[in-house]
Amino acid sequence: MDFDTAAKFHGHVCPGLSIGYRVATLAADRFKDRSEDEELVAVVENRSCSVDAIQVVNGCTCGKGNLIFKDHGKHVYTFFKRGDKKALRIALRSDVLPQDERHTALFAKLRAGTASPEEAKEFRTSHEAKSRRVLEMPEEELFWISEVENEPPEKAIIYPTLICSECGEGFMEPLGRVKNGKIVCIPCFEAIK
Repeated sequence: MDFDTAAKFHGHVCPGLSIGYRVATLAADRFKDRSEDEELVAVVENRSCSVDAIQVVNGCTCGKGNLIFKDHGKHVYTFFKRGDKKALRIALRSDVLPQDERHTALFAKLRAGTASPEEAKEFRTSHEAKSRRVLEMPEEELFWISEVENEPPEKAIIYPTLICSECGEGFMEPLGRVKNGKIVCIPCFEAIK
């Protein structure tokens, strides 16, 4: 998979997607295939744009159960090949993308809808330059890469579906809650009535 395919899936080019693409291609080079089912497992420690590249390049997705999300807010990615006790851990070096106050301020203005056309252009130019830099950097300057010995996460479990006694919608059995003596889904359990 090339970077343009990842960008098309993600919707735009940004530093996060570039980081994810570099991570994904390192894993692809190491494991030599794209996961059709659950052969390759990615544990991602953030919910950034980078994860989209991993889905596209490595075939790791939430739906197949081979994309595991841990909300640690870190650009750390661990890849497991089922049957192999050695995993590949890739962590973004902390000095790769130093804080850029101007870039951050422009991003905030864009999100708020208050950026002038000149400011929007300045942001896009800066964003694209950061993205290109990530794509062009030598991997040893971009990441800490290590092999770790660890068991891969369990394969995805298919649970029976229960029907919520309040809303009538189906949900996975282990996510049921008891409310007033009846089995309900989480939204109905949390609803104030």
